[in-house]
Amino acid sequence: MKKMSPETIGKYQIVREVGRGATATVYEARRPDLAESVALKLIRFGNASGESAKLNRRLLKLLRAEEAVAGRLNHPNIIKIREVVVEPERAYVVMEYFPGTTLERFCSFEHRLPVHRVTGIIFKCCMALDYAYRQGIVHRDIKPANILVDEKDDVRITDFGLALNVGKNIEADSTFIMGVGSPAYMSPEQIKNYPLNQKTDLYSLGVVMFHLLAGRLPFRAASPAQLVYKIINTDPPLVSHINPDVSGQMDAVIRKALEKDLYSRYRNGAEFAKDLSAVRFKIVDENDVELDTSRFSILRKQAFFTEFDDVELWEVLRISVWREAPGRVMIIKEGDTEQRFGVLLEGRVELSVMGRRVIELGSGTIFGESAWLDRMSHHQTMAVTSLEPVVWLEINPAALELATEEVQEAFRREVASVVVHRLGALALVHSEHCGIATEANMESTAGFAASRSGWRLVDD
Repeated sequence: MKKMSPETIGKYQIVREVGRGATATVYEARRPDLAESVALKLIRFGNASGESAKLNRRLLKLLRAEEAVAGRLNHPNIIKIREVVVEPERAYVVMEYFPGTTLERFCSFEHRLPVHRVTGIIFKCCMALDYAYRQGIVHRDIKPANILVDEKDDVRITDFGLALNVGKNIEADSTFIMGVGSPAYMSPEQIKNYPLNQKTDLYSLGVVMFHLLAGRLPFRAASPAQLVYKIINTDPPLVSHINPDVSGQMDAVIRKALEKDLYSRYRNGAEFAKDLSAVRFKIVDENDVELDTSRFSILRKQAFFTEFDDVELWEVLRISVWREAPGRVMIIKEGDTEQRFGVLLEGRVELSVMGRRVIELGSGTIFGESAWLDRMSHHQTMAVTSLEPVVWLEINPAALELATEEVQEAFRREVASVVVHRLGALALVHSEHCGIATEANMESTAGFAASRSGWRLVDD
């Protein structure tokens, strides 16, 4: 059952609900003596015992922090707080109403913004954070959900509830809460619980910029412990290896923002913003840039790509070449040292050795992988000939080496799996011409070759 919005909260009349989270609901509201709308964030307290009591105390800390910060920040790219009201069973924060959306909407690869728009948005955030620090405030929770943007790329940073007053001793600072922030966007020093300054916000903003441009986070892991390890110890991939619209100069800016060494990172938001404005990037009309979703859909249906994430599949499209050929054409010559290999998408091809047919392949599997796997001679062990018009995705190992670690690992895993199954099927056919084994395995192997969809052995 849908919860009804209250008609009034304090002296404010509720217009509509605009957002709901675990602990708060945000409304558009109006006050009779004010012309413009406001945003009202309502927090209801739980029972005054046990875990609820702890949560209530934490929420009160955040509210006091937000109230303390409100009087010190007056910047066009920071949400303005009008008042904070704390009552026995609830509290609410009244702030500037900004009709935008969070940057979370633009963090997927298929919805990413053009480079020039991302640059403008991050530039404004840099200047806002620089201003905040000059007022003695570190945000500590910079992430896409806390940055609002409208259709004109006007920006507001919000949710200063976790802000740290750097003018106070941390141990005496009532706003200090251990482990605050969002792990994927935390700086190495924040994870280590070291003293923080403005550089932690700039690191988190660098992660946001990476996410917007790449459609994925710089560090991904299967568990929180692995994520923490990567943030502290490993370097992120270059964004230009994921998004071809990103220049090498932009890579350098993002790398500097994500430096683990504090002395190598940007000193302040103004320095970060200056480098952003100096980067020469290609201005592209977003209407002229459309991701080829039809090709993505074709890859998504292929058996070979079943275990690839969507963002990895978009990257595969970027580093590969779409190829077509008519029937009865030799695509790969036996003994060739060219290491490119293909993922067959449509049609059938025949693999042969010394003029004799070995395997017939259908869509969803690979061919020509032997030269890539052979680290010594790089020879193609079989010729590949199209039996009918074919379409395939050509993978250049040189381009694959520039891909992210996740994409490289996915290819190694899937190619190895195909080769193992193919060798098993070849061994099965070969065994029909050999003697009985010392300890014969009498289990039926019927249908083994057919179990690998998309290809069959040719036994003359």
